[in-house]
Amino acid sequence: MPSVHVEIVCTGNICRSPMAEVVLRAKLADAGMDDVEVTSSGTGSWHVGDRMDPRAAAALRRRGYDGSAHRARQFERAADLTLAMDSGHVAELRRRGTTAQLFAADDVPDPYYGEDDGFDAVLAQIEKAADQWVGRLSSSS
Repeated sequence: MPSVHVEIVCTGNICRSPMAEVVLRAKLADAGMDDVEVTSSGTGSWHVGDRMDPRAAAALRRRGYDGSAHRARQFERAADLTLAMDSGHVAELRRRGTTAQLFAADDVPDPYYGEDDGFDAVLAQIEKAADQWVGRLSSSS
């Protein structure tokens, strides 16, 4: 039974937050931290049930991760730790009464309307932040 639930939130739950979910879950597993549950969601409902954006899934595959099981869902409730991909999401979650903090040191830009290489850049930022979260979560358990 997981002792900590981490929820990662972006806009539609098809790019940034599912990439972060997959990466953080893999890094926690590598660290032997099987007591942390990681899920993701979006502030909006328009992609509910959809697979991850193919460009996000391809960026993950290139780095050895598997995002094929992901299906988008909408944010419903706060977790033990709610992490937002940018400051706009933090503000939206706070409006909904949820305490949230940024996943990374800076906003993770939305690669959806850009070129494929934007997904690789976002993934690099996510990997760096995920390493830091593994350290924080391991020191708090």
